[in-house]
Amino acid sequence: MRIQPLPIQLINQIAAGEVVERPSSVVKELIENSFDAGATQINIDIEQGGARLIKIRDDGCGIVKEDLPLALSRHATSKIFTLQDLEQVMSMGFRGEALPSISSVAKLTLISRTAGAECAWSVTADGSEVNFNPQPDAHPEGTTIDVRDLFYNTPARRKFLKSEKTEFTHIEALIKRMALSRFDIGFRLTHNQKEIFNLNAGLTELYKTQRIATICGPEFIDQSVNINFTASGLELTGWVGLPTYSRSQQDMQFFYVNGRLIRDKLVSHAVKQAYQDVLFHGRHPVFVLYLQLDPSLVDVNAHPAKLEVRFREGRLVHDFLFTALHRSLANLRPQNTLEQLGNNIKHEYVPQLPHPTISNGSSNYRVPQQTSLPLSVAESISSYATLYSDKSSSLKDEQPISERGSPALGYAIAHLHNIYILAETANGIILVDTHAAHERVTYERLKLQYQQGAIPTQPLLLPIKLNVSSAEAELAEREHEYFHLLGFEINRSGPETIVLRSTPALLGNIDKETLIRDVLADITEQGVSNRIHEKSNQLLATIACHSAVRANRRLTIEEMNALLREMEETERIGQCNHGRPTWIELTTKDLDKFFLRGQ
Repeated sequence: MRIQPLPIQLINQIAAGEVVERPSSVVKELIENSFDAGATQINIDIEQGGARLIKIRDDGCGIVKEDLPLALSRHATSKIFTLQDLEQVMSMGFRGEALPSISSVAKLTLISRTAGAECAWSVTADGSEVNFNPQPDAHPEGTTIDVRDLFYNTPARRKFLKSEKTEFTHIEALIKRMALSRFDIGFRLTHNQKEIFNLNAGLTELYKTQRIATICGPEFIDQSVNINFTASGLELTGWVGLPTYSRSQQDMQFFYVNGRLIRDKLVSHAVKQAYQDVLFHGRHPVFVLYLQLDPSLVDVNAHPAKLEVRFREGRLVHDFLFTALHRSLANLRPQNTLEQLGNNIKHEYVPQLPHPTISNGSSNYRVPQQTSLPLSVAESISSYATLYSDKSSSLKDEQPISERGSPALGYAIAHLHNIYILAETANGIILVDTHAAHERVTYERLKLQYQQGAIPTQPLLLPIKLNVSSAEAELAEREHEYFHLLGFEINRSGPETIVLRSTPALLGNIDKETLIRDVLADITEQGVSNRIHEKSNQLLATIACHSAVRANRRLTIEEMNALLREMEETERIGQCNHGRPTWIELTTKDLDKFFLRGQ
């Protein structure tokens, strides 16, 4: 066959194969156009899951009559004009391929009116980019795009559509995700003439909270911390859920870069690392996060549907995200959790190694000694009162001890079943899992000691020679100082050979060859690796677990209060190393409800 140009409509249908996967893909492209048009209200009408009708109406700036044919033509846009524009895109759409692609696989009508125009103008399109004949219309200022009978002329693709309910579920989820990116825009969604939701626009904290609660559930607001973190030209804001408020699926994770919802491996890796040792196994964190950065530092033209981006300084972004979330979670000490949950938590950025290093050393924490005789509850209360009441007070005081000044976790009253500490606070009572809490205290102390000293290394009696690819050998040579900081001595001995001569002493007898290969693979793919850090932490966590107070071991009042004070000063104290909660609070209001007081 001779080489020949493809028909325009077929070209657009090929493009539609990338842009239009299902009805929700059409909705995404059209709503993004409404964003770029400066809309403050977007109405979305769906019928039969989008297969029958997708109608998007906005109050944006509109399109002048003369530009309507161009709007329905390939690679025609008002959003970029030069290569420099492409390298710092701020608009949601910019390729100019969505409308002609959609019109090549559906019956599309475009109606638009600009400010001051005598009337609106309407055109229909079939993807051929010819025979445009604008007709006057009574449409108000703004734009409506009516898409009917999706894939009517490509029956093979129509067969791939799922049920009406499934396709609409995708559309509803998409619009909710997009609504989280623009609080300044109102969204109204109907399906088969039934209103599904109507979100009002507003930039106050009240409006934002209401929208978050509508989309993510009110419990998310109650169980999340507000983030506001700035450094190196990067800004991270939003909400992250407490480690104890997690899900079995990754269905409540929303991440936006300059207002664009994205999926990115680097971002996922940073978030995963931040939650590494506070999340229960098999659980996933919840978050709504917004990253703002110079548009020239992120390539949004890396994916046809613009769902993925490419950061030009990937390691910087990764370390920034990790530090912001890691410090926010670390700062959730009892006093912050009880008093500031839901308020802004602002931190100053402290540059860290991509993989915090740890030094060997023994804990200074005194392991509680077994008491000779367990204290009874009465003796516990007496001891508690004697030790912690003010000098001017006495046991005859009628004022409850907790009202004379109480720290966040209060003072111990009893050791229930030799497992749980019962403490009284000014607001109610606290229950602490002794082993879990002591395990976290010990673990954080070990990590801190390891970070503050030089990493002890262990020279290998017989150096390990690894055959790797030339790219991996070059990477190992380039990152020699990075490996040295982590306690590894690695030298390149040939085009495709590296030699491992020493390792961190803490790693012991693990498979060092596999570890190095995995680290090189991580850095190649993600620009960063945390495997060495993870291995070190796993060993420290094991040490902490075996060092922690065991269940069925009676503690004295002094020992319990010492642990409570340690907890108040320990990062990530809300969970043990395995992600289990370490303490809970029951307020006096909670207690009153149990006994129907005040009802």
